[in-house]
Amino acid sequence: MRIALPAACGLVLWCAPMPAHAAELKAAGATFPYPIYAKWFEAFSVRHAEVKIQYQALGSEAGIRMLREGAVDFAASDMALSDRQLAEFNGAVRHFPSVLGAVVPIYNLPSIARDLQFTPEALAQIFLGRIRKWNDPALRAANRGLQMPDREIAVVHRGDGSGTTYVWTDYLAKVSPEWRASAGSGTRVAWPAGASAEGNEGVVKKVAETPGSIGYVEYIYAVENRLAYGAVRNQAGRYVQANLESIAKAVPADLPADLRVSITNAPDAGAYPIAAFTYLLVPARIEDPAKRQAVRDFLEWMLMSGQRQAAALGYVALPESGVQRTAGARRHPLRPVAHQFSEEITNEGRYYRKARRRF
Repeated sequence: MRIALPAACGLVLWCAPMPAHAAELKAAGATFPYPIYAKWFEAFSVRHAEVKIQYQALGSEAGIRMLREGAVDFAASDMALSDRQLAEFNGAVRHFPSVLGAVVPIYNLPSIARDLQFTPEALAQIFLGRIRKWNDPALRAANRGLQMPDREIAVVHRGDGSGTTYVWTDYLAKVSPEWRASAGSGTRVAWPAGASAEGNEGVVKKVAETPGSIGYVEYIYAVENRLAYGAVRNQAGRYVQANLESIAKAVPADLPADLRVSITNAPDAGAYPIAAFTYLLVPARIEDPAKRQAVRDFLEWMLMSGQRQAAALGYVALPESGVQRTAGARRHPLRPVAHQFSEEITNEGRYYRKARRRF
């Protein structure tokens, strides 16, 4: 851990020793959860002054690459890694969902006084470049009573490797066979139309500066920047706008043991259809004991104090009882993974025991 010593310290022969287990952790990855991670890392460091966490919001793809190369201690990703991706690492990597969020269609139409409604088909056709004007019949049909402007649509998409893009294109690939066949899903795709911008912040800026534009960003970026964002028709046929309640309803009753799951296009009638877990990717073995302790402490803090901060920061906390592991038992969906992680990282059974009691 690097400590900035006061100038006067150089005039004496002794300074206060560094705290026990002092550690500086480096992390990088998703911009999707950056607003809450920035607050979390700051709050955690107040409680644990011996730990400093430096986070670079470079996009999920960059974070995964840096973790694979050993440039960071852990990474953040809006998508779960595939078996093929996991095989590219030298050692095992664990997925820790941190919160839930959503990706929303933002647009800049000053003449429209209320929130627009989008069908899945219309969103796919817009980003394919097939629907080119705001007064297209498909958009008029979904927004009856609105005078849709005779204006060209300017599409804005991410240019960097992005978990937000993965969530968006994962949804489009599920609802549009044409999109799936032509562009597919991933952190990067061959965009059929539009202009690129870097990061959620870049898309926000470009849409805000471009009348007639449409883009996609994580929900909290739209809220914080006071941008209009539309309701999307879900699998049940209802137009639902993203909010904490509708995002939470996208979580299925049964989750896989390793929690690698896509929850876009969820079947619940009240679910917002473009929701996602966002993950911390942590090596199962961390050799440096100070860093191992710091990561362990942070994950425990995240499961308890961090979750209580989620709603105020525009994210949905993890469900406290998502998976039934034993008959009649209410168990936190992270617990099986957390136990496995603890056995591998510490070779002892104490890790997360305190968290288990709290849940």
